[in-house]
Amino acid sequence: MAASSVVSGGAPINLEVYVNNVRNLTQQGNFTSLAEMIGKSIDMLGKQAAHLNDALDTFDVQQHSLGVLGILVAKYNSLGSGDIDPLLIKTQEFISLCNGEQIRYAKDTFTDLCHKMTQHLIDRKQAIRGIAMLKRAIQKVQLSPTQLTSIHADLCQLCLVSKCMKPAVDVLDIDITDISKESGQYDAKHFLLYYYYGGMIYTALKKYDRALFFFEIVITTPSMAVSHIMLEAYKKFILVSLILHGKVPALPKYTSHIVTRYIKPLCQAYQDLVTLFASNNRHEIHTSVTTHRDVFVRDHNMGLVNQCLTAMYKKNIQRLTKTFMTLSLTDMANRVKLSGAKLAEQYVLQMIEKGEIFATISQKDGMVSFHDNPEKYNSVETMNLLDKQMSECMELVQKLQEMDREITVDPHYVQKSCGQMEDDVGGSSSSTKLPVGHVM
Repeated sequence: MAASSVVSGGAPINLEVYVNNVRNLTQQGNFTSLAEMIGKSIDMLGKQAAHLNDALDTFDVQQHSLGVLGILVAKYNSLGSGDIDPLLIKTQEFISLCNGEQIRYAKDTFTDLCHKMTQHLIDRKQAIRGIAMLKRAIQKVQLSPTQLTSIHADLCQLCLVSKCMKPAVDVLDIDITDISKESGQYDAKHFLLYYYYGGMIYTALKKYDRALFFFEIVITTPSMAVSHIMLEAYKKFILVSLILHGKVPALPKYTSHIVTRYIKPLCQAYQDLVTLFASNNRHEIHTSVTTHRDVFVRDHNMGLVNQCLTAMYKKNIQRLTKTFMTLSLTDMANRVKLSGAKLAEQYVLQMIEKGEIFATISQKDGMVSFHDNPEKYNSVETMNLLDKQMSECMELVQKLQEMDREITVDPHYVQKSCGQMEDDVGGSSSSTKLPVGHVM
């Protein structure tokens, strides 16, 4: 028997049965049963860690992808504090060569492999090694580029830990229209983490509009209990809003009531900051930041708070452009409450460079002259930008129409809609029989 060599070293017969089952079910093309068998065998395989490499050598990665997957997950389960390199090499080879069609029969086990690898890499401070593997793993398991998997959150986490953001941005820039179901469902934790980590990545890259969108998705996800992820996202949502707009926009009406009832009271230091920003009292804002400094440091948000203070000065300088045509740097520093003309000059130069204001500084007399926006919106670049945005809007409309058609013909939706109509009809007829004094 082909598997006899696997048990020649005295390994229990269960491992030989596993190898034979993988071969037989693969040959039959019965991948549904094979995926179920592998999910139930992982604990058994973990108890036979010493013989797993021998079993692994009997499989072809492309032909027996599910069998190799079960062994790799078992090896990660039994991995201690030893050298992770050999297992990482095998994992990389597996993700690169495995059969995607087989893997999608056991998406829960495959994503579990990626979760375990991610955690081991982070624990050993080798996060950057897993980024390329996870990008490949996402491509293996997803049915379309716009489908979200739980591996997306792992990729974002590795990019954050390793401070290598670009690989994650390539994925984050793709708008999600579908969610991959693993074990017939999708864990909300990975959904929330993907958008939370994504918001952090965009914040680090100073793409505040996109960051705000990601944090808002976390906050507005339907929920009946307070999630720690939602709480942290709400804190960063407040700070990014202050940086971008100088105020916190109202949340959509479909936001769960727990946000206002439970999360807001847990963010009192941040709520105080919002209130003081509205009053534009710089002295009280600095006092509040000093008072709650320990809270901001504990939450790892002190850097964002400092950016809020910088944004406050910039917003006040922008207000001056609407009132004055020329202004001395000294007068500007006094009005904005900066320490001196030199610091005011630094702020103005930074804002001119980023296109936040249009002005020139006279070094001779220290005067700032404000100008109108020179952009006439008649350039080739503007036309190309409009064309691109219109194309994106048309694609979005098409996707929405396709999703609407899919929902309309979905059997579960049709059954639920028909049931609701029957309930409404039944309710209307029975309501006439209620006594006059009956209170609903």
